[in-house]
Amino acid sequence: MSSAGEGLSRPLPEPVRLQVVELAAQVLGSMPAATIPGPLRGIAKFDPRKRARLAGAPIAAQLENDKEFRELVAETLQGAWPELVASLAEGTVPPAAEPVMVAAAAYLSRPPGWPDLVEQARADIEQTAAADSQREHAESRLREQLATQRASAREEIDRIREQLKAARSENSELRRKLHDARERTRAAEARALAMEAETAEARTKALSANGAAESELRRLKERLADAEHQVEAARRAAREGRSVEDTRIRVLMDALQDAAAGLRKELALPLSISRPADYVTAVRPDEPGVGAVPARALANDDPQLLDQLLAIPHLHLIVDGYNVTKTGYPSLTLADQRGRLLTGLGGLAVQVRVEVTCVFDGAELGGPVQVSAPRGVRVMFSAPGEIADDLIRRLVRAEPPGRAVAVVSSDREVAESVRKMGARPIPSTLLLRRLGRA
Repeated sequence: MSSAGEGLSRPLPEPVRLQVVELAAQVLGSMPAATIPGPLRGIAKFDPRKRARLAGAPIAAQLENDKEFRELVAETLQGAWPELVASLAEGTVPPAAEPVMVAAAAYLSRPPGWPDLVEQARADIEQTAAADSQREHAESRLREQLATQRASAREEIDRIREQLKAARSENSELRRKLHDARERTRAAEARALAMEAETAEARTKALSANGAAESELRRLKERLADAEHQVEAARRAAREGRSVEDTRIRVLMDALQDAAAGLRKELALPLSISRPADYVTAVRPDEPGVGAVPARALANDDPQLLDQLLAIPHLHLIVDGYNVTKTGYPSLTLADQRGRLLTGLGGLAVQVRVEVTCVFDGAELGGPVQVSAPRGVRVMFSAPGEIADDLIRRLVRAEPPGRAVAVVSSDREVAESVRKMGARPIPSTLLLRRLGRA
């Protein structure tokens, strides 16, 4: 719709043109047949909902060229929006008025300076359209990001399901092994009870045999006493036959001694109740330490290495936090990295019951960090001007000599320094595998 003759340098903005055509179409349906402009009489017979859509160009042309028709539409507009039309006539625009309505009212009522009002409305409409385009672009970008996050979430869910499946399979295998172990324990207990019964029976037999041996020994002593009396009597007998009697008595005594020795050997009587070695106190070997674990032919990346270290009594496990998280899940934010690692360490502390200390680098922090440490896990940040590596070394140095200490870090300098101080370095990948398996 061109209005260069009325003061417009460009056609009306499309939203404004549609608005004035819609108003004219409504007015056209209420006009008497005799007052309807000739070019629009056929259009007036259209369904009211189709006039603006099917006959927009003729209606717009009639508004442009027919001043009376345009003023008639303006009168209808003034009846519908009297405040807007009055404000435009005074040269002011209501603050809350829509730019499209302001331009439509200015075009139809033609107040002083109405081309400027139309151009101002055009600028507002274009600015709104640009803002809508930017918003749609931002919404599109957000939808793409949401789709990407959903795909990542689905992948994570699939991975967790696979881990859950593997954990269930491992749990089933552990239950089977536990059942077998219980069966073996029951069998061992039954064998122990049977051995106890056999031992009690053997002890009873030994006591009975000991009693019989003591009875036989008393009988032999009595016989020996009788023989001694006979020998004494024989000595007091005739001196001439002494040698013969002595020979007879010696033969009898030898026979008695041989009989007693044979009986003791047959009954296997103990020489004493206990032996001297039973009173010697044995020295118990030392408990295994972190230095003995490498001698078991395990590589540094062998998962059993960490399991053996965690089995050492009173072990202190020190974890280089960001070294582990940036090895296992570097794409997460630092807060999410800390939360995920501390959750895993909490479960590990409950399982193996060792002292766990997790150290994070806090040199660049602007203030204290809110961290919810799980039970059994000590969380520490390095002070300003200090890195986490130095804090780890101070923790190792603070332990008494002989205390088992293991440091989880893939930093070569940290590993070498703590090894010299008596601690056992562990690669971060081993802890990540252990946490993933749990």
